[in-house]
Amino acid sequence: MTSQNTPPQPNRRLFVKNSAILTGGAIANTLAPTYGVHIAGDDVLKIGLIGCGGRGTGAATQALMADGQVKLVAMADVFEDRLAQSLKSLKKIEGLQSNIEVPPEKQFVGFDAYQQLLSSGVDVVLLTTPPHFRPMHLQAAVAAGKHVFAEKPCAVDALGVHSVLRSCEEAKKKNLAVVSGLCLRYHDPYREAVHRIQEGEIGEVRALLANDYRGPIWVKPRQPDWSDMHWQMQNWYYFTWLSGDFNVEQHVHNLDLCAWAMGDQYPVKAIGMGGREVRKGQEYGNIFDHHSVVYEYANGARLISNTRQIEGCKGDISVNVLGSKGTAILTERRNGVRIKAERDWSYSGEERNLYQVEHDELFASIRAGQPINNGQYMAKSTLLAIMGRMATYSGQEITWDMAWNCREDLSPPRYEWGNLLSPEVAVPGVTRYS
Repeated sequence: MTSQNTPPQPNRRLFVKNSAILTGGAIANTLAPTYGVHIAGDDVLKIGLIGCGGRGTGAATQALMADGQVKLVAMADVFEDRLAQSLKSLKKIEGLQSNIEVPPEKQFVGFDAYQQLLSSGVDVVLLTTPPHFRPMHLQAAVAAGKHVFAEKPCAVDALGVHSVLRSCEEAKKKNLAVVSGLCLRYHDPYREAVHRIQEGEIGEVRALLANDYRGPIWVKPRQPDWSDMHWQMQNWYYFTWLSGDFNVEQHVHNLDLCAWAMGDQYPVKAIGMGGREVRKGQEYGNIFDHHSVVYEYANGARLISNTRQIEGCKGDISVNVLGSKGTAILTERRNGVRIKAERDWSYSGEERNLYQVEHDELFASIRAGQPINNGQYMAKSTLLAIMGRMATYSGQEITWDMAWNCREDLSPPRYEWGNLLSPEVAVPGVTRYS
């Protein structure tokens, strides 16, 4: 096995996939980017949005509010109506209208829309499509010399994680920013709490409890004129190849918070269980509706991760960090961040909007010529979530090395509208990983 710090070389399928993404290298040749150029304070930064759903619209809003000299100049999505709705919504926001100039010729639609956007003269791209597309879009954006905001998670399989790591290393060489949508790291209360944990206020961390109990989310009923691909893309959350399953797509936030509290150390193995207790119909794709995973660190500490999306059940989204001298309680509830130890502490400072802060710091770092690069933790925390999914899907113990070296490729045969088999639901005890 290769080490944790040396990604396995891509197999032929990944090579073909990445080559197709870059259209035989043509996109990199035609863009002719200039890397690492310092942008003066009065220069306009041109923003391109790739993925125009609700999160993309929100990210574009925050990007436009982050800097006094920015313009949204291009948008891309596979669905024309979604792009149009996003643009309409953005233009209604008071104070932002003058910063939005997206003419029809810069409204790109289709699976190759991101390529067209990258060659349209943008400086910063916001990657907010379903997670499956993050590695290919990030790779293309870095090749094109663009600064990047990349929503979480950054991949749905280990091959995608390694692609992201390679892209982020390339971004460092080109002096390009890569800021992750793992926004809890940009939250003022969590920053102070984690600092205190790492300074030893609760002693040695012995256990972490990460809960994500919530109700169901949207379902878009299949329409008569929708192909298989269209239906799956509309309901991307319910297909593992698109979302990674909800313990990856959503719970990665709390798992990353745990990794951060542990000093960005990651567990050596995991075992768990999960299944489809309520969401059993075809409309729910192939993801589970509950996961429970116990991760173990090299020093014997445990991370207990529980997720559930079932209607009528009690909700709880929180992280508790149990140390030898006390406990840290981390929640997004008002006054919910506190430490119980020899000297109790609770956060009482400013609570800026964490979604805004990540964009504020992204654009400030570009202006300063000192671009932020969140590549390591955004990739490894994504793999942490994938590792848990592997454990629940298979019912087997999964080591970090097994997850790191996993050759599973969740990509569809091709990116086009038409027939696409619905993925099978994993069966613990039957599903295997090599």
